[in-house]
Amino acid sequence: MDNALNILISTWIKLFFVLAPFFVLTMFLALTRSFTPQQQRRTAVKVTVAVYVICMCLYFFGDTIFAIFGITLDAFRIGAGALLFLSAVSLVRGPQPAQEPLAEGDISVVPLAIPITVGPATTGALMVMGATVRTPMERVMGSVSLLAAVLTVGGLLYLANPIERMLGRIGISILTKLTGLILAALAAQIIFTGIRNFLG
Repeated sequence: MDNALNILISTWIKLFFVLAPFFVLTMFLALTRSFTPQQQRRTAVKVTVAVYVICMCLYFFGDTIFAIFGITLDAFRIGAGALLFLSAVSLVRGPQPAQEPLAEGDISVVPLAIPITVGPATTGALMVMGATVRTPMERVMGSVSLLAAVLTVGGLLYLANPIERMLGRIGISILTKLTGLILAALAAQIIFTGIRNFLG
């Protein structure tokens, strides 16, 4: 039981950081600056639902996609790890203001869910993590961990303004850079695993 709980918590933490929550929070605040508090909360809920649906599809159908395109898991590990590392570098450097898109219409799915929250690097990481799931128990734990991670990110977005007042922009920026460092380590582990299995 303790081992299952440890795996559940470990997977939740990995998925949480893969979603780059503090970068997403920064972009959410920038894109919804002109929204009323009610509009912000409604948008946060829509983003959470969209991200969960997208992540579930990527997490549980990654192996099917590999089979269709004839891609080996280890080759995808190396490619996804490289993308995740580049994403980590961009988080550490910080987003450029000129790259922030203007908020027009409903932005909950595009660009907030895709590609800000679930970008190429996140897509690759989710597919790799999901492809290693084998037993029904692992699938259950993966589903619960993924739901917990997405809900945690959704909670941050729902409380975006109070969090910004509490931490300030500098505090959020620091947390974003720390997330980048953790993602860089996770990316390195994914790449090393792919190379080791490929050469072995």
